[in-house]
Amino acid sequence: MNILQINSSAKVTGSESNRLNDKIVAGLVADNAGAVVVVRDLGAQPHPMIDQSALGALFTPADQRTAEQAARVALDDALIAQAQAADVIVIGAPMYNFGISVQLKSWFDAIARANVTFRYTATGPEGLLKNKKVYVTLPRGGIHRNGASDSQVPHLTTFLGFLGLTDVTFVYSEGLGLGPEAVAKAQAQADADIEAALA
Repeated sequence: MNILQINSSAKVTGSESNRLNDKIVAGLVADNAGAVVVVRDLGAQPHPMIDQSALGALFTPADQRTAEQAARVALDDALIAQAQAADVIVIGAPMYNFGISVQLKSWFDAIARANVTFRYTATGPEGLLKNKKVYVTLPRGGIHRNGASDSQVPHLTTFLGFLGLTDVTFVYSEGLGLGPEAVAKAQAQADADIEAALA
């Protein structure tokens, strides 16, 4: 089993999403002897955002790219290759101002490439990252699950599905900004949900 762990918290230490990601991965490794884990920590090593030079490089034919353009595309290629090779992808998606982190958005922008991870057909778009299991951890300061303020899950479901990633389990850890008692309760529930999901 190849496991890809995506940490996207801006916190390098003390991150709840990283903690939950680690717990999921540890459970997967315990149940799958010989599992290989690749960790991409976007907080410690952010991927560059899409800008004019990146778009120019991506839309220039490979044999016409400058050395600088080729190097920029190679950064995205590496992330795509990791996603393609993974059997399981574990994504940390802490809520920042009702959305995902800029670090995670940059990873999404890097791995979404026409005719590589998705393609358009006569019957509509087709995701090409198929037959993979995805776990997404969702730490939040407040309580948003199944409410109008939760713009994350619809966005994540749509984006992942667009790439062919439809087998997704969400793990919530909510109320982390509501005091120590709420934190303890949220973490205990998230841990229990992870154990149930991996059973």
